[in-house]
Amino acid sequence: MIKFSASKFLTICLIIFLQQNLVLSKCLCDEEAKESNHNTSLALKYKIIAMATTLVASLIGICIPILGQKFSFLNPENDLFFLAKAFAAGVILATGFIHILPDAFESLTNPCIGEKPWSTFPFTGFVAMVAAIGTLILESMVMGHLRRSELMKSQPVGNEDEAPHEVYGGHGHGHGHGHGIALDRSMTQNRLRHIIVSQILELGIIVHSIIIGISLGVSGSPKTIKPLLAALSFHQCFEGIGLGGSISQAKYKHLTTATMVVLFCLTMPIGIGVGIGISNVYDENSPKALIVEGLLLAASGGVLIYMALVDLLATDFMDPKMLSGFKLQLGASFALLLGMSCMSLLALLGA
Repeated sequence: MIKFSASKFLTICLIIFLQQNLVLSKCLCDEEAKESNHNTSLALKYKIIAMATTLVASLIGICIPILGQKFSFLNPENDLFFLAKAFAAGVILATGFIHILPDAFESLTNPCIGEKPWSTFPFTGFVAMVAAIGTLILESMVMGHLRRSELMKSQPVGNEDEAPHEVYGGHGHGHGHGHGIALDRSMTQNRLRHIIVSQILELGIIVHSIIIGISLGVSGSPKTIKPLLAALSFHQCFEGIGLGGSISQAKYKHLTTATMVVLFCLTMPIGIGVGIGISNVYDENSPKALIVEGLLLAASGGVLIYMALVDLLATDFMDPKMLSGFKLQLGASFALLLGMSCMSLLALLGA
């Protein structure tokens, strides 16, 4: 009886020990398996190749819509431009839903960061929601401020009665003059809106690209890096098309456009370079790293999803030209689904 109790006790202890090891193995991500897949020198070669390919792909993607303005078939008023923007919006939407949010969920539900409070509340969805609503409020506040400033500038000093007449248009000559002022103001506000959209969009994409770059840079497994080379190149090219279309509509000066292009193109390579530099000291599975990465990914995912749906798709799909042309609607819908499909397929390659 005593022997049975002792063996039973040892069995229970063994089970508890194995359970603890299973939990620890999840946090340590099977270090022995990781070590067997590590080949630092070969991994470094792939990382350098990744820096070059993502740089070229980013440059090609973002320059297509920007340089395309010089050709009539990519004029902003042309139907093909609507199709290109729909495709790009689909890419950005799928990036948020398929690539960013799942990674954020994975980081913020990792057993290494502990159960409380991360397992008791859906922080990923909450942060994404707050980021989307915050983007909406920011856009609304900025556009409201600009609109009020324009209205104040348009009012003649000491003649309040003529101010509404001039702003909203009256009869005869006053109507024509007022209509011209209203049209100029509308064009100015539309351009300002595109400026705000392009800058927020670039910020969201940059955060996402930096995190991907660092994650790739700290990896020491060629088996992990090699399949990502082509996938990340297509990823950056498609995102560049979406961002480039937004930049082209903002009609920046050449220097500003060049700055935004360079910033986008260098983000991924810089992220990879940073990852290479800190690979010996950076622990991507540490609680702090997982929490920061998860929160940043959730925020950037919320921003990109909001902007794809509201600022890009809703604006174009409700455009009078789109509503009056059934073929254009079908073409834009197909382009949207194609962009979503292309980006979703890249998830199979691990991008």
